[in-house]
Amino acid sequence: MSNLTRRRFMKDTLAAAATITIAGTKSSGRVLGANDTIRIAVAGLNGRGGAHIAAYKGMKNVQITYLIDPDTRTFDKRLKGFEGTKPQTVQDVRKALDDKNLDAISIATCNHWHALMGIWACQAGKDVYVEKPCSHNVFEGRKLVEAAKKYNRIVSHGTQSRGSASWAQKAKDIAEGKLGKLTVSLGTCYKTRRSIGFKKIEPPPSELDFNLWTGPAPKQPYHGNLVHYNWHWFWDFGNGDIGNQGVHQMDIARWMIPGATLPKSVISVGGRFGYKDQGETPNTQLTIMDYGDTLLVFEVRGLCGSGFKTPRNVGNKVFFDTNASAKPQEVFRHAGVKNPTAKRGPGSAIFGNFIECVRSRKTEDLDAHILEGHLSSALCHLANISYRLGTDMPITKKTRAFGDDKVAYEYFERMKDHLKDEGVKLEETTYRVGQRLMIDVEKERIIDNDKANTMLTRPYRPPFIVPEKV
Repeated sequence: MSNLTRRRFMKDTLAAAATITIAGTKSSGRVLGANDTIRIAVAGLNGRGGAHIAAYKGMKNVQITYLIDPDTRTFDKRLKGFEGTKPQTVQDVRKALDDKNLDAISIATCNHWHALMGIWACQAGKDVYVEKPCSHNVFEGRKLVEAAKKYNRIVSHGTQSRGSASWAQKAKDIAEGKLGKLTVSLGTCYKTRRSIGFKKIEPPPSELDFNLWTGPAPKQPYHGNLVHYNWHWFWDFGNGDIGNQGVHQMDIARWMIPGATLPKSVISVGGRFGYKDQGETPNTQLTIMDYGDTLLVFEVRGLCGSGFKTPRNVGNKVFFDTNASAKPQEVFRHAGVKNPTAKRGPGSAIFGNFIECVRSRKTEDLDAHILEGHLSSALCHLANISYRLGTDMPITKKTRAFGDDKVAYEYFERMKDHLKDEGVKLEETTYRVGQRLMIDVEKERIIDNDKANTMLTRPYRPPFIVPEKV
């Protein structure tokens, strides 16, 4: 998506918002006063949902009226601490969305539910806070953006760093050329990911509506590595760590490249090293994205942290002119800007910003607008498409996967050194060399690659279908 297209989208969105009338129910989009109560539902209660609940419970004139999860075992622990009238608990989000008094929904479900639930909410006249990544694939992320625009909804994305004035200042300084010519924008996701082992096929727990949990994903048997967390490592439900923790750092890495939307090309290599288990996604992944004068480089490392040599390190780093190589200790978690003057939207942190925008109906005040969330999520999806379409080959065999890009080869050698440090015997190891994908940025399509384009979406399971027309 070009800068021109992005500007046109924002202009059209603001124009549409300006036509909203003051009369009507809260969910119809009227401007709310500070003393008006916003009624919100939280969907997905077993992990990140706890942070959502805690954030809204601490806000004045915000009332959590629904707790939603297909697994009723999650209800009791989340109901603790509510005084007076407790939220209703339901398994099916559609029951909450039917409530005309509900104003907004905060989505912390599994990735494969994010976009569809957000679209349903927009269609029902509700505002949406959706966790990262906002989508399970590129197609449905774009559909959520379209739904936000069509139904004049406030839709915010769970990439919290967008609320940081320090990062905003860093992006502004780079765009104004104050730091030199940007050559590499690096994001790292070094988090300990141990083997999940193997779980047998068995009937789901009686408290879990597994059909509802599976939702738009393909129908399949239940096993204990799906509910509640390890679904991240299965392609039908998750997007690996690049689309889990990594989307935060991916978003920052793209933000630091002036005007960046989608890249010219993407290639991703890696594998699931160090153990054999049921997981499908790579625990080690190197992705190179071409933005012309700048490379976006992203590293995922799961063999790190406690018991490993590589330190846990989640962060970003930018390099200018000829300083394109990075050592692990050079990666930092914060922008490092003292006394930033760059402005962010109203409200305290990302949840507070969302609520303030629900009140004001000002989409331009969103720190993490859904369009930005879609673009950064799409980068993770494109990396995974490249990886999944790749070919396995010996890691010691010389590769020309990165063409003539010397910087990319330096990062590849760095990946091999990391694996060797963690005890992986390279001479006995194969890795996946992904396909280089050439991107039509305007159309959000992959050029001359039909198979890759089929992976921009997927067949949906009725009635959980992401529509072509929202």
